[in-house]
Amino acid sequence: MVTLAEVAQHAGVSASTVSYVLSGKRSISASTRERVEQSIQKLGYHPNAGARALASSRSNIIALMVPLRTDMYVPVMMEIAIAVATTARTHGYDVLLLTGEEGPAAVRRIAGSSLADAMILMDVELQDERLPLLRETDRAAVLIGLPADTAGLTCVDLDFEATGALCVEHLAGLGHRELAVIGEAAAVYERHTGFAERTVDGVRAMARETGVRVLHRPCEGGYAAMAGTLARIFDERPGTTGFIVQNEAAVEPLLNLLQQQGRAVPEDVSVVAICPDQVASQASVRLTSVALPAQEMGRRAVEQVVAKLTGRDTDEVELLAPELTVRASTGPAPAGV
Repeated sequence: MVTLAEVAQHAGVSASTVSYVLSGKRSISASTRERVEQSIQKLGYHPNAGARALASSRSNIIALMVPLRTDMYVPVMMEIAIAVATTARTHGYDVLLLTGEEGPAAVRRIAGSSLADAMILMDVELQDERLPLLRETDRAAVLIGLPADTAGLTCVDLDFEATGALCVEHLAGLGHRELAVIGEAAAVYERHTGFAERTVDGVRAMARETGVRVLHRPCEGGYAAMAGTLARIFDERPGTTGFIVQNEAAVEPLLNLLQQQGRAVPEDVSVVAICPDQVASQASVRLTSVALPAQEMGRRAVEQVVAKLTGRDTDEVELLAPELTVRASTGPAPAGV
């Protein structure tokens, strides 16, 4: 087994410096910390977890709260969770996965015990019930998501308002004047889930700026639900030529239904999706899309929480800029529309 002394020799520092990097008891310069962490990774050093916990009064565990709801796209949630786990491991932390819908009880359980040194919270609502407790505890915490009030909180997320605006801007630039947003299941909006509501806010703001009309309709996903939603959209707005889809389960049913109705994509109707690249590129029509940077969000959340645990405590909001990739599903609006 590699020893702490061997890590210190490899990094060119004292054994106590390596110990401080691991425990976070003292502030270490970024360059020295990086050198020590590189040596730890290269040599494959694994400190004795029990000894570290006794010495530092820490568990070296990060609690990740991922409520797995049936109305959410679980693959994205789990991709973020895997990124959190793998990044945490490179910093010497393990991850405790909490998947129940416990709300404040989960925060209270972690804050009042030695189960974990820090928390990362997902599925953040605009008025999230967990936040008052989070602000009261001294336990380090980071949100993957953005509530309405971010005061005193550290948050990492895709800029969903900018994402919605970018989708509208792209379609409006192609001449589309009637757009429809096919959103998440109704329950997601009833909970006022941050990412869904902020996307719609961005869509509406850019629609006003560009002078296009927008209709937003939640959808449960699946063929039957999509068929009903699409029928209502064309009943209300028969001139709709542009769709923005923020619901992975609705993507393929939408494309199939448009084909059955004789509406060619993108000649008659254009579709932009907010979804993982894999979903966009493997659809029956390769979709123009804004990708969900799941791995980047997970990685940045861990880096923020480790910074807190090592004395570099900053409360900040980090929003990742959206990137739109043009594929085969968008084109100029039909002539005469």
